[in-house]
Amino acid sequence: MQVTTILNLYRRPQYMTQQVAAVRKQSVGNGPVWIWKNYHEDNANCKSGDFNEDKFFDNDHNWKYFGRFAAGMLVDTEYVAFFDDDTIPGRDWFLNCMSSMAEKDGIMGSAGVVLNSAEYADHYRVGWPSKNESIERVDLVGHAWFLKTEWLKYMWMEKPPTWNNGEDIHLSHMAQKYGQIETYCPPHPAKDLMKHGSLLPYQYGDDNVASSRQNNWHTFFPERDACVKNALEGGWQTVRGIKCS
Repeated sequence: MQVTTILNLYRRPQYMTQQVAAVRKQSVGNGPVWIWKNYHEDNANCKSGDFNEDKFFDNDHNWKYFGRFAAGMLVDTEYVAFFDDDTIPGRDWFLNCMSSMAEKDGIMGSAGVVLNSAEYADHYRVGWPSKNESIERVDLVGHAWFLKTEWLKYMWMEKPPTWNNGEDIHLSHMAQKYGQIETYCPPHPAKDLMKHGSLLPYQYGDDNVASSRQNNWHTFFPERDACVKNALEGGWQTVRGIKCS
Protein backbone atom coordinates (compact mmCIF):
# COMPACT_ATOMS: atom_id res chain seq x y z
CA MET A 1 0.00 0.00 0.00
CA GLN A 2 1.47 3.30 -1.08
CA VAL A 3 1.41 6.54 0.86
CA THR A 4 1.59 10.00 -0.66
CA THR A 5 3.44 12.42 1.58
CA ILE A 6 2.81 16.17 1.57
CA LEU A 7 5.48 18.35 3.15
CA ASN A 8 5.02 22.02 4.00
CA LEU A 9 7.75 24.39 2.84
CA TYR A 10 7.62 27.70 4.66
CA ARG A 11 10.29 29.13 6.99
CA ARG A 12 12.49 26.07 7.56
CA PRO A 13 13.76 25.14 4.08
CA GLN A 14 17.01 23.94 5.66
CA TYR A 15 15.25 20.77 6.87
CA MET A 16 13.44 19.86 3.65
CA THR A 17 16.16 17.63 2.19
CA GLN A 18 16.32 15.67 5.44
CA GLN A 19 12.53 15.36 5.55
CA VAL A 20 12.31 14.01 2.02
CA ALA A 21 15.11 11.53 2.70
CA ALA A 22 13.36 10.30 5.87
CA VAL A 23 10.14 9.72 3.96
CA ARG A 24 11.94 7.95 1.11
CA LYS A 25 13.52 5.60 3.67
CA GLN A 26 10.24 4.48 5.24
CA SER A 27 10.16 0.72 5.73
CA VAL A 28 6.72 0.45 4.07
CA GLY A 29 4.40 2.56 1.96
CA ASN A 30 6.93 4.47 -0.09
CA GLY A 31 5.00 6.60 -2.57
CA PRO A 32 5.07 10.07 -4.10
CA VAL A 33 6.50 12.96 -2.11
CA TRP A 34 4.85 16.32 -2.72
CA ILE A 35 5.98 19.71 -1.45
CA TRP A 36 3.49 22.47 -0.75
CA LYS A 37 5.28 25.84 -0.70
CA ASN A 38 3.63 28.67 1.21
CA TYR A 39 5.39 31.79 0.04
CA HIS A 40 7.76 33.53 2.42
CA GLU A 41 10.97 35.41 1.75
CA ASP A 42 12.82 32.65 3.62
CA ASN A 43 11.97 30.15 0.84
CA ALA A 44 11.83 32.54 -2.13
CA ASN A 45 14.75 30.81 -3.88
CA CYS A 46 13.37 27.28 -3.45
CA LYS A 47 12.02 25.75 -6.63
CA SER A 48 10.80 22.53 -8.17
CA GLY A 49 13.47 19.84 -8.26
CA ASP A 50 15.56 21.20 -5.41
CA PHE A 51 14.59 18.44 -2.97
CA ASN A 52 14.13 15.24 -4.99
CA GLU A 53 10.36 15.59 -4.71
CA ASP A 54 7.74 14.27 -7.15
CA LYS A 55 5.44 17.31 -7.26
CA PHE A 56 6.03 20.89 -6.19
CA PHE A 57 3.20 23.36 -5.52
CA ASP A 58 4.83 26.77 -5.92
CA ASN A 59 2.42 29.25 -4.36
CA ASP A 60 2.92 33.00 -4.47
CA HIS A 61 0.73 33.26 -1.39
CA ASN A 62 0.86 31.95 2.19
CA TRP A 63 -2.10 29.56 2.49
CA LYS A 64 -1.06 28.92 6.09
CA TYR A 65 -2.13 25.66 7.73
CA PHE A 66 -5.01 24.52 5.54
CA GLY A 67 -3.45 24.73 2.06
CA ARG A 68 -1.49 21.46 2.26
CA PHE A 69 -4.65 19.60 3.25
CA ALA A 70 -6.40 20.98 0.17
CA ALA A 71 -3.58 19.53 -1.93
CA GLY A 72 -4.32 16.18 -0.29
CA MET A 73 -7.62 16.07 -2.17
CA LEU A 74 -5.60 15.41 -5.34
CA VAL A 75 -3.89 12.29 -3.99
CA ASP A 76 -4.46 8.94 -5.75
CA THR A 77 -2.95 6.63 -3.13
CA GLU A 78 -5.00 4.95 -0.40
CA TYR A 79 -3.15 6.78 2.37
CA VAL A 80 -1.80 10.29 2.75
CA ALA A 81 0.69 11.63 5.28
CA PHE A 82 1.39 15.22 6.28
CA PHE A 83 4.34 16.59 8.25
CA ASP A 84 5.05 19.95 9.79
CA ASP A 85 8.30 21.51 8.64
CA ASP A 86 10.14 20.67 11.87
CA THR A 87 9.21 16.97 11.80
CA ILE A 88 11.56 14.14 10.81
CA PRO A 89 9.88 10.72 11.07
CA GLY A 90 11.54 7.51 12.17
CA ARG A 91 12.01 4.76 9.59
CA ASP A 92 9.01 2.74 10.84
CA TRP A 93 6.55 5.59 11.28
CA PHE A 94 4.30 4.55 8.37
CA LEU A 95 4.46 0.92 9.51
CA ASN A 96 3.52 1.99 13.03
CA CYS A 97 0.53 3.94 11.73
CA MET A 98 -0.68 1.12 9.49
CA SER A 99 -0.33 -1.45 12.27
CA SER A 100 -2.20 0.82 14.67
CA MET A 101 -4.97 1.45 12.15
CA ALA A 102 -5.51 -2.29 11.92
CA GLU A 103 -6.55 -2.08 15.61
CA LYS A 104 -8.08 1.41 15.72
CA ASP A 105 -9.27 2.63 12.35
CA GLY A 106 -8.73 6.35 12.72
CA ILE A 107 -6.50 9.33 12.07
CA MET A 108 -3.00 8.77 13.45
CA GLY A 109 -0.53 11.41 14.56
CA SER A 110 2.74 11.92 16.35
CA ALA A 111 1.78 14.58 18.93
CA GLY A 112 -1.67 14.05 20.38
CA VAL A 113 -3.63 16.48 22.51
CA VAL A 114 -6.22 15.52 25.12
CA LEU A 115 -8.14 18.55 26.36
CA ASN A 116 -8.80 18.98 30.07
CA SER A 117 -11.10 21.95 29.55
CA ALA A 118 -12.41 24.24 26.83
CA GLU A 119 -9.21 26.29 27.11
CA TYR A 120 -6.75 24.85 24.63
CA ALA A 121 -3.68 25.44 26.80
CA ASP A 122 -5.22 23.18 29.47
CA HIS A 123 -4.29 19.84 27.94
CA TYR A 124 -1.82 17.00 28.10
CA ARG A 125 0.08 15.55 25.20
CA VAL A 126 0.49 12.00 23.95
CA GLY A 127 2.90 10.57 21.36
CA TRP A 128 6.54 11.65 21.30
CA PRO A 129 5.97 14.02 24.27
CA SER A 130 4.76 11.18 26.54
CA LYS A 131 6.38 8.07 24.98
CA ASN A 132 3.09 6.16 25.21
CA GLU A 133 3.51 2.39 24.95
CA SER A 134 0.06 1.67 23.51
CA ILE A 135 -2.40 3.26 21.09
CA GLU A 136 -4.23 6.12 22.77
CA ARG A 137 -7.30 8.02 21.65
CA VAL A 138 -6.77 11.78 21.63
CA ASP A 139 -8.81 14.82 20.66
CA LEU A 140 -6.47 16.00 17.92
CA VAL A 141 -2.96 15.43 16.61
CA GLY A 142 -0.19 17.60 15.24
CA HIS A 143 3.33 17.52 13.79
CA ALA A 144 2.54 14.43 11.68
CA TRP A 145 -0.77 13.10 10.37
CA PHE A 146 -1.48 9.74 8.74
CA LEU A 147 -4.91 8.88 7.38
CA LYS A 148 -6.91 7.32 4.59
CA THR A 149 -7.10 9.75 1.69
CA GLU A 150 -10.87 9.33 1.38
CA TRP A 151 -11.28 10.81 4.88
CA LEU A 152 -9.95 14.21 3.83
CA LYS A 153 -13.31 15.05 2.26
CA TYR A 154 -14.79 15.41 5.74
CA MET A 155 -12.45 18.28 6.54
CA TRP A 156 -14.27 20.42 3.98
CA MET A 157 -17.84 19.66 5.02
CA GLU A 158 -17.90 22.91 6.99
CA LYS A 159 -15.92 26.10 6.63
CA PRO A 160 -13.45 26.43 9.52
CA PRO A 161 -14.04 29.30 11.93
CA THR A 162 -10.72 30.84 10.85
CA TRP A 163 -8.13 30.11 8.19
CA ASN A 164 -5.40 31.42 10.52
CA ASN A 165 -5.24 28.53 12.98
CA GLY A 166 -6.76 25.26 14.15
CA GLU A 167 -6.45 22.98 11.11
CA ASP A 168 -5.67 20.08 13.45
CA ILE A 169 -8.77 20.76 15.56
CA HIS A 170 -10.98 21.15 12.50
CA LEU A 171 -9.75 17.95 10.86
CA SER A 172 -10.43 15.77 13.91
CA HIS A 173 -13.78 17.42 14.61
CA MET A 174 -15.03 17.09 11.03
CA ALA A 175 -13.81 13.49 10.67
CA GLN A 176 -15.63 12.54 13.86
CA LYS A 177 -18.80 14.48 13.04
CA TYR A 178 -19.26 13.35 9.46
CA GLY A 179 -17.30 10.09 9.25
CA GLN A 180 -17.45 8.73 12.82
CA ILE A 181 -13.66 8.62 12.67
CA GLU A 182 -11.68 9.14 15.87
CA THR A 183 -8.10 10.36 16.29
CA TYR A 184 -5.27 8.37 17.88
CA CYS A 185 -1.56 8.36 18.70
CA PRO A 186 0.22 5.11 17.80
CA PRO A 187 2.72 3.76 20.33
CA HIS A 188 5.85 5.88 20.74
CA PRO A 189 8.04 3.53 22.78
CA ALA A 190 11.00 5.18 24.47
CA LYS A 191 13.26 2.32 23.42
CA ASP A 192 12.30 2.32 19.73
CA LEU A 193 12.61 5.79 18.22
CA MET A 194 12.21 4.41 14.71
CA LYS A 195 8.47 4.14 15.38
CA HIS A 196 8.22 7.80 16.32
CA GLY A 197 6.57 10.36 14.09
CA SER A 198 9.10 13.04 15.09
CA LEU A 199 12.72 12.37 15.98
CA LEU A 200 14.02 15.88 16.68
CA PRO A 201 11.03 17.90 17.90
CA TYR A 202 12.84 20.02 20.44
CA GLN A 203 15.91 20.64 18.32
CA TYR A 204 13.96 21.68 15.21
CA GLY A 205 10.68 22.98 16.59
CA ASP A 206 11.82 25.33 19.33
CA ASP A 207 12.97 28.34 17.36
CA ASN A 208 11.90 31.87 16.55
CA VAL A 209 9.87 30.84 13.49
CA ALA A 210 7.57 28.49 15.42
CA SER A 211 3.95 29.39 14.70
CA SER A 212 3.10 30.13 18.32
CA ARG A 213 5.95 32.65 18.46
CA GLN A 214 5.21 34.18 15.07
CA ASN A 215 1.59 34.80 15.99
CA ASN A 216 2.42 35.88 19.53
CA TRP A 217 1.05 33.76 22.34
CA HIS A 218 -1.51 36.46 23.15
CA THR A 219 -3.04 35.80 19.72
CA PHE A 220 -2.20 32.13 19.19
CA PHE A 221 -3.96 30.66 22.22
CA PRO A 222 -7.12 32.81 22.01
CA GLU A 223 -7.45 31.74 18.38
CA ARG A 224 -7.17 28.10 19.36
CA ASP A 225 -9.62 28.59 22.23
CA ALA A 226 -12.10 29.97 19.68
CA CYS A 227 -11.53 26.93 17.43
CA VAL A 228 -12.14 24.57 20.35
CA LYS A 229 -15.31 26.43 21.34
CA ASN A 230 -16.60 26.31 17.76
CA ALA A 231 -15.98 22.56 17.57
CA LEU A 232 -17.61 21.89 20.96
CA GLU A 233 -20.65 23.92 19.95
CA GLY A 234 -20.72 21.86 16.76
CA GLY A 235 -20.95 18.59 18.67
CA TRP A 236 -17.31 17.55 19.06
CA GLN A 237 -17.09 14.66 21.50
CA THR A 238 -13.76 14.92 23.30
CA VAL A 239 -11.99 12.19 25.24
CA ARG A 240 -12.88 13.80 28.58
CA GLY A 241 -16.36 14.90 27.52
CA ILE A 242 -15.56 18.61 27.65
CA LYS A 243 -18.51 21.01 27.36
CA CYS A 244 -18.56 24.71 26.59
CA SER A 245 -18.47 26.78 29.74
